[in-house]
Amino acid sequence: MANRHGVGAALLGAALLTATAACAPGEEGGGRTPPPLSAASDDTGAAATASVTAGATPGGGETSVAPAAPRTLVTGLRVPWAIAFLPGGDALVTERESARLLRVTPSGQVREVAVIEGVSASGEGGLLGVAVSPRYAADHFVFVYFTAGIDNRIVRYRYDGRLSDRRVLVSGIPKGAIHNGGRLAFGPDGYLYASTGETGERGMAQDKKSLGGKILRMTADGRPAPGNPFGTLVWTYGHRNVQGMAWDDRGHMYATEFGQNTYDEINLIEKGHNYGWPEVEGVGGRPGYTDPLLTWSTAEASPSGLAYARGALWAAALRGERLWRVPVDGSGRAGRPAALYTGEYGRLRAVAVAPDGTLWVGTSNRDGRGSPRDGDDRILVVRPSS
Repeated sequence: MANRHGVGAALLGAALLTATAACAPGEEGGGRTPPPLSAASDDTGAAATASVTAGATPGGGETSVAPAAPRTLVTGLRVPWAIAFLPGGDALVTERESARLLRVTPSGQVREVAVIEGVSASGEGGLLGVAVSPRYAADHFVFVYFTAGIDNRIVRYRYDGRLSDRRVLVSGIPKGAIHNGGRLAFGPDGYLYASTGETGERGMAQDKKSLGGKILRMTADGRPAPGNPFGTLVWTYGHRNVQGMAWDDRGHMYATEFGQNTYDEINLIEKGHNYGWPEVEGVGGRPGYTDPLLTWSTAEASPSGLAYARGALWAAALRGERLWRVPVDGSGRAGRPAALYTGEYGRLRAVAVAPDGTLWVGTSNRDGRGSPRDGDDRILVVRPSS
């Protein structure tokens, strides 16, 4: 399949830095805060070093965006990994290491729903993604992605104040100490999408028969969704470790991806496409592989959660310790990124749009690679600017 997004990279701002001492292969950020970048900075303190694939329209002025300081909603969490909202405005929040599923209200009240059965938390594995059925009012389904003893799996529950009717939808997703993927989200088509990692076994990303290194698409019963390109759960392949997925108002799908030593990515996700790993990292311009929409040096990002609000993507950065705002236009092209809150709250992992239009952002300073502060981990509430 042909490359759809161009073969060059237009640099915006200063030259792109090559992270020669970046995150070690597989690590979610290398376990340390990077030193200040030497690239030119704007008035938000953000180094304007991100690169957008040729043809993207720079969104002039975006690097000066400076929304109000976030409000702390919840403190004292342990590695909140994912956030998904119930119809009434409360959120379900997963904790990776404790395996707790929490219910958090917009006023900051926290209640434990359950400790999820069968979670084996080690390395980058544990209780990861959570999603709420778009038909929740009728079916009351919630879905979790977690690392078990021998694999990663997706499990569905019925939730009526407590969890019941446990059903394993997908098992046999490869697990490892690193690169377990784990994001769950329903697309505008009503189907459930799941991201998986290649566990450090690079070859499985290109193996369409493997569930590792993929984005999967399925029905609420765990069957391959109608229209999947290979007649299986696989929607796209050639991924290293996707931990963020989001859709814009026109239905374009985007995903964040951890690079190895040089380039982290945001990709525009299209049915059946091959995103290159391990043959290509960043922009390769090679036939058969789809180039990223945007790249960063690994010191600036290690991007995890992703959300779309007010005309922009919002990407949570682990090693980069910042929230990236990336404007996108109606065709799915990216404009000039802006880095917000750099270094102010430490490692950021989860980001989700609340029913009131605010962003809920979770820190990840207690994951063994951060430097916990008083009150960590926490959920912040950000009011996004347009």
